[in-house]
Amino acid sequence: MSQFVYGKNVVKQILMDDASKCQMLWLAGSDREMEAMAQRYHVRVRTTDRKYLTKVTGTDRHQGVAAEIDDYKTYSLEELMHNVPEGEHGLIILLDELEDPHNLGAILRTADAVGATGVIFKKTHAVGLTPTVAKVSVGAIDTVKCCEVTNLARTVEELKKNNWWVVGTDMDGQDYRTLAYDMNTVLIIGNEGKGISRLLRESCDYVISLPMRGKIESLNASVSAGILMYQIYSKRFPL
Repeated sequence: MSQFVYGKNVVKQILMDDASKCQMLWLAGSDREMEAMAQRYHVRVRTTDRKYLTKVTGTDRHQGVAAEIDDYKTYSLEELMHNVPEGEHGLIILLDELEDPHNLGAILRTADAVGATGVIFKKTHAVGLTPTVAKVSVGAIDTVKCCEVTNLARTVEELKKNNWWVVGTDMDGQDYRTLAYDMNTVLIIGNEGKGISRLLRESCDYVISLPMRGKIESLNASVSAGILMYQIYSKRFPL
């Protein structure tokens, strides 16, 4: 199976990181820089028009460049749990039916920045690893280990059995700054509209919230996730 990713920066990153996964480089017209990169990395090039690229990528924001690549690799839960460097605590981001690919892409980008262990999301009723996610993540889709699961509640149970502590996010939780995060941590980020499901909330060891002094009641999911990931990072690696 294959899929299309698009945008100059995304395609460049793919070629530089792992050109072997690129089956074909598609260009709408001549692009000497991209053609030279394709030649350097021994990737085949086909010229087409912007209409065709819009059709295969599902957007007109492809910048005239797309790459046909192998499907993105996913990892098992077991592989994620064993992806923690010796002497450190792990950090897994578990997404509860997140729907916006821009949120997932941004979360992957921050997860890469803080060295997160991995990201877990559902196979159904949630966004997966799509070309839009790839573009927003700016390469992090290839560097962060992602795990697709069929049942989030059972996944949380398995993580807890293996000494992972589950931290949920909700408006009435304790201040996120009060935890030390000195344990293997599963950070649950809820759906953009519904938040965390009741079943997952009941499985949480802690529930935290971000203090809000303004009139807006909540933050964008990827913004909240970014703040919390860096709080965990700052607690574990203080200056």
